[in-house]
Amino acid sequence: MALPAKNQTPALMVLEDGRTFRGESFGAEGETFGEAVFSTGMTGYQETLTDPSYHRQVVVMTAPHVGNTGMNDEDRESSRIWVAGYVVRDPARVTSSWRSQRTLDDDLRAQGVVGISGVDTRALTRHLRERGAMRVGISTTETDPERLLVRVRESGEMTGLNLSESVSTAEAYVVPAQGTKRFTVAAVDLGIKANTPRMMSERGIEVHVLPATASLADVQAVAPDGLFFSNGPGDPAATTAQVELLQGALRAGIPYFGICFGNQLFGRALGFGTYKLKYGHRGINQPVMDRTTGKVEVTAHNHGFAVDAPLEGSTSTEFGEATVSHVCLNDDVVEGLELRDASGALTSFSVQYHPEAAAGPHDAAYLFDRFSELMTERKGA
Repeated sequence: MALPAKNQTPALMVLEDGRTFRGESFGAEGETFGEAVFSTGMTGYQETLTDPSYHRQVVVMTAPHVGNTGMNDEDRESSRIWVAGYVVRDPARVTSSWRSQRTLDDDLRAQGVVGISGVDTRALTRHLRERGAMRVGISTTETDPERLLVRVRESGEMTGLNLSESVSTAEAYVVPAQGTKRFTVAAVDLGIKANTPRMMSERGIEVHVLPATASLADVQAVAPDGLFFSNGPGDPAATTAQVELLQGALRAGIPYFGICFGNQLFGRALGFGTYKLKYGHRGINQPVMDRTTGKVEVTAHNHGFAVDAPLEGSTSTEFGEATVSHVCLNDDVVEGLELRDASGALTSFSVQYHPEAAAGPHDAAYLFDRFSELMTERKGA
């Protein structure tokens, strides 16, 4: 079989500190800007590209060979590609999966995603690890690094951005329970991935997915047994309406489960601060300890912010006693929170990582069972 001709259009990439890389166009031609972050996953690039949490970010793949399984319509986490740009070393020239319907390059072009290939992504990743995540520009139309650098430094920073409403559903919708319906959950879409309501549905949960602009009245209108906040992009410190909604739900005694951005907003609702990590956690091989069981899970991550909460002891809040339930074993970053009432019973919890990661690993899928158990206990209380 003849191989397609390699794209030879030159491309230029400039980081906001002036570091410059040259390569070849991959995907759409043009110019793009965003926050440069790296993902360490060797598989699951389609799920990464379609994760709304990557909105406004230029993703650098540390795995050298990307695109070999192509793209299909079954593994998407949302209806479109969300990354602002894409950086790879060696794009696959042919696909080798029977499930492939298009090439990665085809989808990037069709959706206007500007990328660059032929880059030493190992050197780029080491640079970001040492200097931290930063703004970046990729261009196939600009050849002068200094001129591109000016536009990079004029582009927006991730800190202070409220982005959840720009990736959320415009209208509420329902994902019915599979088999016998056991619970009703109001899920606030802050950038939700398709696998999240699917995993709840498999456990007999009818999921009412609500827009990011939902109010407490909207949540209570579905008479939920539990409230869920999804993953999503942006700075949690710039997101206030959802924090107020969550505080109202906690006062109303509605059990809560949050993932990723939902963990950060839970922390802020409990009175903790949040802060920007130097380069974040992104990939599918992060070790996390569940302190409630002592077990270590290999987990999928995608977050640039974290909760600032004490790792030891508990913190008294208006809503009960809050503790850190999960911690990253690489750097002691808070990876989960628990809230318990005066009797010691669990009332709400959240995790910073992704138990719903469709591409795996699936070590943390038990958390959806924990949510079901929590709703069972609260209904019987």
